[in-house]
This record gives sequence, structure tokens and C-alpha cells, in this order.
Amino acid sequence: MRSSPYRWACGILLALTAGMAFASPPEPPYTVQPGDTLMVSVWKEPELHRPVLVEPDGTFSFPLCGMIDAQNKTVGQLQQEITQHLGRFITDPVVTVSLQKIAGNRVYVIGQVTKPGAFVVNPRVNVMQAISMAGGTTPFASLGNIKIIRRTDGGSQEALPFNYNDVIHGNDLSQNITLQAGDVVVVP
Repeated sequence: MRSSPYRWACGILLALTAGMAFASPPEPPYTVQPGDTLMVSVWKEPELHRPVLVEPDGTFSFPLCGMIDAQNKTVGQLQQEITQHLGRFITDPVVTVSLQKIAGNRVYVIGQVTKPGAFVVNPRVNVMQAISMAGGTTPFASLGNIKIIRRTDGGSQEALPFNYNDVIHGNDLSQNITLQAGDVVVVP
């Protein structure tokens, strides 16, 4: 028995949409954080090849550019910005910016965990991964009352609930969020 072109087309369409249903959304690009070290170089300008440290306020200084604001910018965006600044002094500058050291993308895990502390995450981790990095919970942890403390864009803080027991049993996985730089996981 021969299959009709209609069945064949429906089969292909079903296979394509099934694959898309399981595809996870792409990770957002990494944005530079205070404490990160960038390597900036300008082709044929050896005096403009140097590492720069992103200061606590999210800025860094580079010759002929002054202070550059790196807050919420990717390495590519910073490369374009430096190229524009240098274009006033150098004809067609070829600028390369690379992330030399990630030190600003830190999350903190405190409370009833084996090894509380600050953890540099590269590039991103979720709550369960952060607890694992801290050596797991102690027998005294209140697993149903874990909180993620996050600073909002307005500067205030919010507490996001996390129930370890739910997640470990595969329930309500939406609370196993990807942590952002500066988040504090509190395990009471």
C-alpha cells in the first residue's frame, strides 16, 4: 500500500514540531559583571593591549576612551563601543575584547549547607546546582523553606521561595530557577 503525499507531509510536519517542543530556549548571552577581567587589544597598537578590571560600579577605564560603562553589556557590545571611541583618534581601529577572567558572576549559598560560601559560576547555574556546589544540605536544613534573595533593578530585594523536596521529586520544577549574579540562596 502506498502512502499518500498528504500522509507523508503530515509525518514530516509532526516530526519537526515534536523536535521543537523539546528544544530548550537559548541561554541569554553573558553580560560583564563587576570583578570580571577583560583583555582589550587594538591591532597594530601595542600600547593599547592590556587587561582591564571591571570596577564595583560596573565601569572600567581605557586609554583614549575614558570611563566605559560595562553594566548589562556583552563583550561584543563593549568591543563596538571601544571601537567607536577609538575611531576618533585611530583610522579604522580593529579592536578585540575577550573575557579573561570571570570573577564577578558570583552566587552565594549560606545556612544549613556543608560548605557555605561564594561561588563563581560560569556561565549559569540553577538553585539545585548551587546547593550541590555548596556540598549539599545538612541534616538540620529546613528543605521546604529555602529562599533565593535577589536584588531587583530598582535596588530593592525580593525573596523567591524554593522547596527542595518538591524539586527533588520532580514536582514544580519551575522554582529551580537560573541564578543571577549576586543571588543569595538561604538554606535555613
